[in-house]
Amino acid sequence: MIFDVAIVGAGPAGSSCASFCAMAGLQSVVLEREKFPREKVCGDCLNPSCWPVIKRLELKQQVWDLPHSNLGSVTFIAIDGQKVMLDLPSVADCEISVKRSLFDDLLLKRARELGTKVYEETTVTALTKNGHWKIDTASGQAFHARFLIGADGRNSTVARLCNLLPRPARERVALQAHITLPPNFGNRIVLQFLPEGYSGQAPVNDNQLNLCLVGTPPAISRLRHWAERQFDLPANQPWRTITPLTRSPVASPHQDLFFIGDSARVVEPFTGEGIYYAMRSGELAADAIARILKGDNHPRILRKFRRAHAGMYRGRLWINRLARAAVLRPQLGSFFVHAARINPSILKLLTAKITSAPLR
Repeated sequence: MIFDVAIVGAGPAGSSCASFCAMAGLQSVVLEREKFPREKVCGDCLNPSCWPVIKRLELKQQVWDLPHSNLGSVTFIAIDGQKVMLDLPSVADCEISVKRSLFDDLLLKRARELGTKVYEETTVTALTKNGHWKIDTASGQAFHARFLIGADGRNSTVARLCNLLPRPARERVALQAHITLPPNFGNRIVLQFLPEGYSGQAPVNDNQLNLCLVGTPPAISRLRHWAERQFDLPANQPWRTITPLTRSPVASPHQDLFFIGDSARVVEPFTGEGIYYAMRSGELAADAIARILKGDNHPRILRKFRRAHAGMYRGRLWINRLARAAVLRPQLGSFFVHAARINPSILKLLTAKITSAPLR
């Protein structure tokens, strides 16, 4: 059987894309190397920008039904302990935090419900293009498709096998764990600058806190020791880890090959916008492929996709660059916190830009 679309990766990008493909009447298959549900290194935050896509997936109530926290504010803490607190928009579709194991599993189940074939614990080993794509896997099973989508993250196997994966900048590493929620923490995000990097903290339900640490490789052990002292963690506290945190983007699309989510562009985790970019880029790719298969002008549709994909980031990447600079130089981040105590307009602008819901 030749599928219309083969999607490698079942995270928010791949599962959303599969659902939108199914809604458009396409036959698609998702190949995922993990077994769901599984945790993922992430800040676990869904920005208001996610809600329009979630609604189009007809999952709004199901997401609200997941254990989560409604986030009402963000607190910035400088190296010396000085704090600035800003309120988040108090709207119906507000910012929430939810564990990726739950959210991603919900998205994948939706793709299955709509008719997508899903193969978990399936690792892609080779790609061949001869009229259509042939995708070989470690199990020996091969899949065939007219279009191929790389939705397999920042270290994309699809990009690597196609010789398109940029050289990573391994300047930083992230650690993440779910720990016991401290008493009186509140429904807030904490972004705390430290001499070694920064820590992001957010409750994901009534009992657990998502704790993220980001620093350079030489400093990450000191960050971990700080977290052990700050949150009374055992020395053998398990941590999930990921690197690189950023890299150069991979161009998308390539005739009948698309990259979406972190496979296409990795954004600074400080901003918490990655899930929106993943879901929306998956929607854009599904729409483009559906139009091409229905006979629309192929080059014109690819140009339209490129413009729309670039438009997701337009006017927002300056925040990404600013955040990355602040993390690499925590003193710079602390400077912004001190400046915001006098004039909070800078951090207000940053927060408003991140939490604003972009136009479709």
